[in-house]
Amino acid sequence: MSRSKAQKHRQKQIREGRMDPAKLRSPYTELDLQTRKTKTKKDHLYRTKHQNRYPDHQGDGSFLCFF
Repeated sequence: MSRSKAQKHRQKQIREGRMDPAKLRSPYTELDLQTRKTKTKKDHLYRTKHQNRYPDHQGDGSFLCFF
């Protein structure tokens, strides 16, 4: 694979005795700060808490009116 232009520039700076720009980066660039977690049983229950609350209700939008 070929090297990128930025990578060539970094290698040239190192050869010339200058500081490596990769070492000047913040240590937080290596860390993954995003927290990942799966939903717990309680989260799943809370999500579906109000769905299908009235099982005998059809919900088709029809109604009956007497005059």
